[in-house]
Amino acid sequence: MKKNKLALALILSGLCAAGTANAANDRFIIQVDNNKKGVVKALAKKLGGDIKVDGNGFIAAQFTGQDLASIKGLLNNPHIKLIEEDQKRVPMALYNDDAGNAMQQQLTPYAVYQSQADLVTFDANAGMKVCVIDSGLDASNPDFIWGNITGDNDSGTGNWYDNGGPHGTHVAGTIGAADNNIGVVGMAPGVAMHIIKVFNAEGWGYSSDLAHAADLCSQAGANIISMSLGGGGANSTESNAFANFTNAGGLVVAAAGNDGNSVRSYPAGYSSVMMVGANDANNQIADFSQFPSCTSGRGKRATTDETICVEVTAGGVDTLSTYPAGMATSASLAADGAGFATSSMENSGNASGNAYYMGTAESIDSGAAGKICMIDRGNISFYDKVNNCENSGGIGAVIINNEAGMLYATLGDTNDTTIPAVGAALEDRSALLASTTIDITIGTSDYGFMSGTSMATPAVSGIAALVWSNHPECTGTEIRDALKATAQDQGAAGHDVYFGHGIVKAADADAYLTANGCAGGNNGGDPTPGGDEVSLSASGYKSKGTAYVDLSWSGAATSTVDVYRNGTLVGSVANTNSYTDTITTKGGGSYTYQVCEAQSTTVCSNNSTVVF
Repeated sequence: MKKNKLALALILSGLCAAGTANAANDRFIIQVDNNKKGVVKALAKKLGGDIKVDGNGFIAAQFTGQDLASIKGLLNNPHIKLIEEDQKRVPMALYNDDAGNAMQQQLTPYAVYQSQADLVTFDANAGMKVCVIDSGLDASNPDFIWGNITGDNDSGTGNWYDNGGPHGTHVAGTIGAADNNIGVVGMAPGVAMHIIKVFNAEGWGYSSDLAHAADLCSQAGANIISMSLGGGGANSTESNAFANFTNAGGLVVAAAGNDGNSVRSYPAGYSSVMMVGANDANNQIADFSQFPSCTSGRGKRATTDETICVEVTAGGVDTLSTYPAGMATSASLAADGAGFATSSMENSGNASGNAYYMGTAESIDSGAAGKICMIDRGNISFYDKVNNCENSGGIGAVIINNEAGMLYATLGDTNDTTIPAVGAALEDRSALLASTTIDITIGTSDYGFMSGTSMATPAVSGIAALVWSNHPECTGTEIRDALKATAQDQGAAGHDVYFGHGIVKAADADAYLTANGCAGGNNGGDPTPGGDEVSLSASGYKSKGTAYVDLSWSGAATSTVDVYRNGTLVGSVANTNSYTDTITTKGGGSYTYQVCEAQSTTVCSNNSTVVF
């Protein structure tokens, strides 16, 4: 699942870190009463000051070549309350993409740093393979080791190596883009992938397509299934297909959904599938990331099962990855040679020149001739702003947001301007307006940004392949448990519906398995002997006065399983991943179920309780 932005930026700021916020040595804030401001402004201009901001109770001015001490000596006026340095402020993210152009050099996306994937070495000899069920992979992108990639077509979808839009190529790049000095680097660089194209020309498929794809993934020898997709409603055919893959030792990962609500999406909602939510570069939950409850049923019938809600999260906001050739729009913005985050609005091309501040650009301004217009958002349309810049002789336009974050916009369907126009973040306004020269570029690229739980899902799939490659003796469920046991807790303390166990951390999971083995510490954090090899959910209901409990499980390897109710063996049943227990006792009661592999007291599920 994805959320595309209208404009896709390629160049990220190299200044997005706390340590790079330095004073602008020749720009100062002068505090003054508003009724005396005119006098002080006139004095500042007389002394060579360039007024940059006319604020409430202060002005900001640049005095080229002057320092604070000299300005205090020059501006010796009784109406001035205080003079201080005008400090630079830049966006502060805990994690940032590398700065640069992915068409010319290799960049590491922020989620790689955030997840510690850069601290673990992928073992290409371990035989890991990720099966990507999506919209196909564009064969023209050079950022993949194509000898490691195979695929299948579903009926009516076309060749798996012909993209059905950028989604599948973007997802695959996050998982396994090669470490090859160009483009981006994936979580498990160069990992073998099997691509199954399930989306038709209209961009959707059916649950039966996914069930069939799960079988094809098994036949291809995949260890992991990655699905950045979903929809409402469950069915047993689809559920059984993924349960079978998990029971055979694999790992299935799917997106929680992008509607920002508590609706449970499928296939992520099946207990055999690891549900993934999205966080941003600041370790905050994405506002679009769905957060279904871990509880099903109502009242006394309610049961809790953490395998049907978000289990972990990973970076999924403004994720940089591979695109089909030329399908992404890239933009770059530099001020005095320093790169800033930006978004393309309209009109491909390059423009370099001196900066000229046009305010909100509501009229023609001859001062902009031959310059790059620096424009504040507000009052009139984006088109009118850029049109006024061009009609003033401006050669390019930068429109700065008037609210926190990046400005993503277009000039509308009737745009007839020709100069390149880009958006900028409010957080960069002071630094941009303090700059002398501006360089902007808009063009096409093979690399671009997307946001969604679709982007977080391949991150987790790639991290799982990375960690698993160093512990190939483990099962997919054990890798799943290790990722949860070592996730960085975020949001409410402990497990919550937004982050699940937290943000995945590859190096911590690797160290955990090295120290504790595949079962993990304390049996993988489960007090039940045998850990979470078998996962169980139970749902109770009554019909015509008789109580029934539907059991659903995954992870058991024997042909039959033993079902326990309140510690007593109910019976041995076929391992079909489901069973309905009939309770003949009259009245209400509490019933706790557990499923174990045949004749085993150690390979057992979690306890799941229903109340009548």
